[in-house]
Amino acid sequence: MLNHQLLDDEAILVLEPDGPLKAQDFEAVAAEVDPFIEKHDHLRGVMVESESFPGWADLASMAAHLKFVRNHHKKIERIAIVTDDNVMSHFPDIANHFVAAEVRHFPYVNKMDAYHWLSGKDVASKE
Repeated sequence: MLNHQLLDDEAILVLEPDGPLKAQDFEAVAAEVDPFIEKHDHLRGVMVESESFPGWADLASMAAHLKFVRNHHKKIERIAIVTDDNVMSHFPDIANHFVAAEVRHFPYVNKMDAYHWLSGKDVASKE
């Protein structure tokens, strides 16, 4: 399951995986995010917040995830990966080659730093 919350005023989408991700999860997120992007032309940021990555329920779910990324990455300015998961912490190194958004990793305890970076209120130097 993928819990999500769109913070309209900040133009930030918060994603919290809670169990294996399913294709329907990405459809639900798109149903909420697409009208916002259509109206405002972009999202300032996406925060993916999870102590560890739960994986996908099946291959179709992984394909739905990749499709979601393909359809939305050009309309997202920044992505914060907030996790202590060793594998997910390396995601920005890979993602920065494939997505238009700037991607950074933040340790799980530093989720407020991630939020500030996404919102443009970051005054600290880069990691």
